[in-house]
Amino acid sequence: MPEKIPDRIAWAVAALEIGGADRVLEIGGGPGVAASLVCSRLDTGRMLLIDRSATAIERTRRRNAEHLSSGRLQLETVELREFEARGRQFDKVFAVNVNVFWTGPATEELARVREALAPGGRLFLFYETPSAARARDVATRVADALRANGFAAPGLRRHLGAGPAVASVHVLDPLEPGTVLERVPEPP
Repeated sequence: MPEKIPDRIAWAVAALEIGGADRVLEIGGGPGVAASLVCSRLDTGRMLLIDRSATAIERTRRRNAEHLSSGRLQLETVELREFEARGRQFDKVFAVNVNVFWTGPATEELARVREALAPGGRLFLFYETPSAARARDVATRVADALRANGFAAPGLRRHLGAGPAVASVHVLDPLEPGTVLERVPEPP
């Protein structure tokens, strides 16, 4: 019997709109469920999953042995604030339920993300919260941290499934000098 994919993970990966050649970075990948879905959509593209937990990395390794052996997936055990892109650039960077972006200013972490984003790259942050009100609070805090760290005004999307509210904060691009910000309206 196939493993049940959590709704929040399936929705998040669908929102990424993965192309076959995308270069993808996942922050805090946990057991590697999202990585499995992303890698199954990649042809020539590659994915790097980073997590501070060696246990999580090992779980991802076991779940995604095929993607690792094909070269589509790489893993690193590292805290985001210590992550070094080393010239690697990513078209899409995402995280699911990674608290650092809403619990504080995340200045060091967002600097690392900026270094890793390719020109035109996009950052996707997804949160599952116990209520729509909590989702709005988290989205507001994340948006404030992003703006304070030089990211364009985020577009906000909500997915209200059968379970808890899921909010995603999509950031189109780090700001470039002279960039005109346009607020993306929140869907009804």
